[in-house]
Amino acid sequence: MRDAGGKNEALFERLLEVASEELELDFAFVPTVPWAQFLLNPRRLRGSDFLMRWSQGQWSESRLIEAVNETGQFFALPYGISSVAPDNDVRAAELYFEFLDRANVNQAKRPDLLIFPSSRRREVDEILKEVSSISVPSTIETETIENQEAALNFFQKLTGTQKLPFFDEGNPLIKNLLQMSVLGIEAENSLWVTEKMPHYREQLRPMKRLGGKPGLPKNAVTPTIILKEEDIDPLIAWEEGNNVPIHIWHVFYDRAFGIPLKKALSLIEGGLIEPSEQTFQSPGGATTKKRIFKIYHHYAYHLGETISQPELIADYILDKNGHILPYVRFEGGKLRLTDEAIGMLVKELESRT
Repeated sequence: MRDAGGKNEALFERLLEVASEELELDFAFVPTVPWAQFLLNPRRLRGSDFLMRWSQGQWSESRLIEAVNETGQFFALPYGISSVAPDNDVRAAELYFEFLDRANVNQAKRPDLLIFPSSRRREVDEILKEVSSISVPSTIETETIENQEAALNFFQKLTGTQKLPFFDEGNPLIKNLLQMSVLGIEAENSLWVTEKMPHYREQLRPMKRLGGKPGLPKNAVTPTIILKEEDIDPLIAWEEGNNVPIHIWHVFYDRAFGIPLKKALSLIEGGLIEPSEQTFQSPGGATTKKRIFKIYHHYAYHLGETISQPELIADYILDKNGHILPYVRFEGGKLRLTDEAIGMLVKELESRT
């Protein structure tokens, strides 16, 4: 459990929280529906927006992994808690988070993905195979879980990748994994077509509120890379503790941008990027205000281009009481890394060898 504003916050609630600004922009056309109080025991999902956001996040990370793997020079592995959770069943993901809440391991912030050189594929696969062979880590307090037999069966079916968060990064297996990695990736996504954003092609210009430093008006609608203030210290600690650089990759509907964490922090410290406050809502309905930094895409490298669009598929989930909640999920589509991004990965690899 995590403490948020003096209250314990379950992983499921924290990882599925959505910025209210995003909900207003993306779902303003959706009327109030009878399923708005849908019950997903033991927590509530307030409408289709959370399910769609979950689907969108899983989809965008899958596109990043495929894009990296198709370079032939590198491959990507899901690593962060939300990234490795089951991606085809929200209830299964919730149960997965319940296991993590009961695991007495250090659930510190981890990047969503790890990038490795292709030459390390066999070694990484061997580590994942060994992790997968461990039935139940001793860190799990199984006696507090209802229907223990079913829960343990669920855990035993998890892949080696899905079991990674149950192992502390001091574990020899995880340490070996991190030593082979080139980059840690903090993945973000937004439902925007950058080409159609009104200020996408506007150049930065001196702004009075920034003391004459370059920027855009506060209400400008342009691609930005999001960094939460609450994530900054944990990400710095992870980067320094594991000696693996972190980049933030932000996926939009038609393209993606990336920026090194260190560069993002230097822009913030230099007063080039100012904080803004957003209200976030969790599936259970709780709202919190958090400061975030929106980094102009002008400071980022062009990470990738969408070369085929995903399909938007109508779907639904059904709870044990027969309640139905419809939503739209993403399927297919393809992202291709730019030569600039591949060149950056090659340089990072060379700097670590």
